[in-house]
Amino acid sequence: MGPGDLSRALAALPVKKDPRLLVGSETFDDAGVFLVSDDIALVQTVDFFAPIVDDPFDFGQVAAANALSDVYAMGGQPLTALNIVAFPTSQLPLDVLSAILAGGQEKVHEAGALVVGGHTVIDNELKYGLAVTGRAHPKFLLTNAGAKAGDQIVLTKPIGNGILATAGKRGQLGPDAERVMLEAMKTLNGSASRAALAVGSRCATDITGFGLLGHLSHIARASNVSLRLNLAAVPILPDVRQAVRAGFVTDGAKRNAEYLKDLVRWSNASEEDRAILTDPQTSGGLAVCVKPEQATTFLSRVAGSTIIGEVIDRGEVAIEVQ
Repeated sequence: MGPGDLSRALAALPVKKDPRLLVGSETFDDAGVFLVSDDIALVQTVDFFAPIVDDPFDFGQVAAANALSDVYAMGGQPLTALNIVAFPTSQLPLDVLSAILAGGQEKVHEAGALVVGGHTVIDNELKYGLAVTGRAHPKFLLTNAGAKAGDQIVLTKPIGNGILATAGKRGQLGPDAERVMLEAMKTLNGSASRAALAVGSRCATDITGFGLLGHLSHIARASNVSLRLNLAAVPILPDVRQAVRAGFVTDGAKRNAEYLKDLVRWSNASEEDRAILTDPQTSGGLAVCVKPEQATTFLSRVAGSTIIGEVIDRGEVAIEVQ
């Protein structure tokens, strides 16, 4: 499902207003935020999907890191998690399920949270993820609506794991590239979230299924700004370009590109570049909008982070790729 499909589905739903709902679905933020008291807000999210890697323990870790990331993207700290499992009992042994759950639990514990239960159904296709509840201060949230003209856009992880995972499923991904991809996907975004809050940022999103440009377009819309992206500065995982040339472009990237066709102005970008910038990610990094005078401090606190562009006044398109 692409961003356009989601917009049409949500448009049919009546909206109930409540002043305690600080962040809902209107801005395509990564999680909902509900005010509990003057200094406590609950951050709630859910995410699950089919395996993108072969090893069940790795899959559990990646899926958990991906779900936890939505809380971090809002400036929250995860508190509890519920497992969500669809499992083909007639096709896979139960030790596969045990390994998946163990991997997920390890990441939840690394985040300082607890697994408090969950729900499992029998299905023809294996799927796993988490529903996560976190805590944030209502005056210190990271949202899509917080970008200001002049902010620097910082990306904390390289992109391209959707392309690499597709190559891996077809046995065309080398072990070194797979190792780097897995390490990036299993890395929690907690330190990036805390660094964003520490430097006074109020805008972030995590890069997942809508791809880098899709998620940046949500910032542009919610904040009523445009974004100027420096194509050469965008970090890319090893062997991604080779995989694109070999034909490993996902259907999700094509849906994302269709949604973005009127939102992006391209300048000297190849079809290869476009496939990478629209590639759906799993457990990607945070894109954080940081004041220029704080950008160096943020970069020093988050290893591997890179300035990839800037926020500008609202123009004819949401994103300019240069």
